[in-house]
Order: sequence, then structure tokens, then C-alpha cells
Amino acid sequence: MYKLYTRPGSGGFVVEAALAMAGAPFQQIDVPKKDPPDPAFLAISPLNQVPALTLPDGRSMTESAAICILLAERHPDAGLAPESGSPARADFLRWMAFMSSVLYPAILRLYYAHRYTADAGNVQAVKDAAIAEMDRGFAIVDNALAGRDWLAGEKLSLADIYLVMLVAWHPDTGRARMAWPNIERLWCRLRLHKLMRKLNVSHEMWPQE
Repeated sequence: MYKLYTRPGSGGFVVEAALAMAGAPFQQIDVPKKDPPDPAFLAISPLNQVPALTLPDGRSMTESAAICILLAERHPDAGLAPESGSPARADFLRWMAFMSSVLYPAILRLYYAHRYTADAGNVQAVKDAAIAEMDRGFAIVDNALAGRDWLAGEKLSLADIYLVMLVAWHPDTGRARMAWPNIERLWCRLRLHKLMRKLNVSHEMWPQE
């Protein structure tokens, strides 16, 4: 059985979705924010970040994008990603890497700006630069979605869920929904998705509709 270390409103949202879509049994362990952090959890996640996933063989993984890719490989019949070797699989890997290396770090710089500067007076500048980088990245993804229903392939994948999780963390979601209509079109579909609605009750990623 998998063990998912998470907390509400975190990147555990997409991993929880992946496990549910795969029908994989898992134990959910909510990790409270602590200072100092719990040494037992640090042994699993050295950066003290969620999500982390302990695999059935006892090994642990961090990094939500990597966890999603692994679960897609381990549960191919669940359709979490396009089939290995297909053209759409290349899109899936590209966008998962793009979002985890461009958008997610920018979001962290926004909400944890004090970690990214040694000058306390420079925190707002870090935040402003982070928002600009988020906006640049979301604009690229929005352009890629033009004329497409899904980010990779012809059906929903974890890349789409990962994307809407990230855009839900934008500091001005009203502006985001206006600025990137293709992302909003996808997000609107997922806000009505039965599983996303269920997960949103506990994670509160966006207002219930």
C-alpha cells in the first residue's frame, strides 16, 4: 500500500487525484507545519515539503511531478498519462517538466519569498519577479492549449490536473481566468469534474461552484 504524506491545499492535491484515478489503495497522512520539523518526516522528505509518497516496497519519493509520472507508469490502465511511446507522451513529459521547473518554483518564490533573499528589504521585489515569471509561464501554456481540449493527447491526464492546481495558486485568480482563456476553459471543465469537486472539499483549491 502507498502512504501519501500531504496537507490540505498542497501539491498533494494532484497526487491524491492520481491515486484515486488509479484505484490504488493508500494511507493518507496529514503532515502539520512544524518548526522545528519532525525528524521522522525529514528522513522521508529532507526539504520538509509535501507531498511525499512511500511506495509499497518502503522506498519514498518526493517531487509531485515525479510522483505523478511514476504512478502513470505503474498504473498504465488508469489512463493517467498518454501511452508510453505515443506522440502525446512526449507532450505529457514536456509539460510536466515545464510546469515543475518554471511555474512551481515561481509559486514557491512568491509564497516563501523570504527564503530567496538575504535582504529583508528585498522581499517584495522577489514576489514581484515571481509573479512576472508565473505570468510568463502560464501564457506559454495557454498558447499551447489553443485549439486543444487537453494539454497532452486527446483526453484528461495528470498534466491537466497539475496545471489547474498551479493556476489555482495564482495570487489573482480573477485576472488569471481573464488573461488565459484556454487555461480557464480547461479549468472550468475540471471544476465540474466529480473527483476534482470531491478533492476540492478538503483542499479548498478554488471556491465551490
